Amino acid sequence: MTSFAGSLNVSKEVTVNASPDTTWKMIGDFNHLDAWHPVVVSSELTHGKTNDTRLLTLGNGATITEKQVSRNDAERSYTYAIVESPLPVADYISTISVAPAADGKSTVTWSSGFDAKDASDQDAVNAIAGIYDAGLNNLDKHFNKRWRRP
Repeated sequence: MTSFAGSLNVSKEVTVNASPDTTWKMIGDFNHLDAWHPVVVSSELTHGKTNDTRLLTLGNGATITEKQVSRNDAERSYTYAIVESPLPVADYISTISVAPAADGKSTVTWSSGFDAKDASDQDAVNAIAGIYDAGLNNLDKHFNKRWRRP
């Protein structure tokens, strides 16, 4: 697991019924969160001199600005930081990665470090854990629905 600067950490993972390459095609594009996370309705990318920034719009109209800090397509991972958000977190840094799992499947890990902002530590952890659970559960449904028989 990546080490983070914040005093709080959340790490969630799911194993999906797709190869690592297929899974990375779905989640590896920094501007593609709206395609697999059920709360994100749009993602707008701005190319910066050093890093890309995305503006996420959520279903409730709130927006989150995130900056890609690093990426490694060979290892199927990218790291990003929240620049502006209504979430109860500060100094948020997160990594999403895809690794091979048994039987040709892949494991998606979403982990972060942050500090609570204007909320208790537990409320901040619960907010981030809920976001991760929603996204990873949706990925699981997406990759497993095509394998189910009618």
